[in-house]
Amino acid sequence: MSTSITIIGPTASGKSAMAIALAKEYSGEIISADSRQIYRGMDIGSGKEPGRLSTSSLRGPFTKTAYLSGGIAHYMIDIVHPNTPYNVSKFVTKAQRIRDDIWHRKKYPIIAGGTMFWAQALVENNRFANVAPNPPLRKKLQKHTAEKLLHFLEKKDPRRAHDIKAKNEHRNKQRLIRALEIVDALGSVPPQQTPVIDPKNHLILAINHPKDILHAKIEKRMDTWFRDGIFDEILMLHHDMHVPWSRLEHFGLEYKWCTRYVRGQVSLLTMKERTITDLKHYAKRQMTWIRRWKKQGAPIDDITTHAQGMKRVKTFLAQKSSSQ
Repeated sequence: MSTSITIIGPTASGKSAMAIALAKEYSGEIISADSRQIYRGMDIGSGKEPGRLSTSSLRGPFTKTAYLSGGIAHYMIDIVHPNTPYNVSKFVTKAQRIRDDIWHRKKYPIIAGGTMFWAQALVENNRFANVAPNPPLRKKLQKHTAEKLLHFLEKKDPRRAHDIKAKNEHRNKQRLIRALEIVDALGSVPPQQTPVIDPKNHLILAINHPKDILHAKIEKRMDTWFRDGIFDEILMLHHDMHVPWSRLEHFGLEYKWCTRYVRGQVSLLTMKERTITDLKHYAKRQMTWIRRWKKQGAPIDDITTHAQGMKRVKTFLAQKSSSQ
């Protein structure tokens, strides 16, 4: 069994709810592709569904511990402390084992999350250079602009620089710094093989709401954060879990601006306005990533409602069953 379902989409689009509904209907388990939900204690701001960690001997060796939400096992949630660095390479290595474990138990892995790079890397089974982070080098490179970092990379590894420009990632400082970090360790970034996604085995659904509907959902979600106590969460992370203020701001979006608010650095109005603006820009970048992935050949189906998603999955699994 090698069938998987992937649900992607911008922030607040309803990925988690759809994933849980599909898992209940089709005997699935969920792999979260979210770079902030992996952290313990970061619940409200990262948009985790309510749940708890649970251990069961009925699951496999790599799925023994799961985050149960809505009665469904989720993985890659609450796995590390917020002060622990985590990257796509670690994610793919661990998530691949979890996915294989789910397949072994004759269930469907459902990949759901808004960190598009992580979701794409898992679906495409990408391999990454095994180069440990170099904090002194990162600190040095962080002082430069993206334009300057690209210039450094063009001199040291023209092929990787060309690839980054072709993917329109030349303004992504994090990606440029990581490339330079690998070049520093290995001399060049190892080339990636061209991925091939078999549409008979992999269904990718992209939730694509009209802009006005998505923006309304984003604003509603922000109101929910305040009601649920995001300021208390940030204070707990700092005082009880000893997460530095700078680290909390590093997580971006609502954590960045809510942290500045609780420290008295911005007003409530400024915090709300900047958070909403950043979230809308983030959603736009997520949709751009999806369009680019589709242009690269990924078999992505756009949907706007849960009903459309459920119907598409039903058809996909029926076709899969009839072909076996």
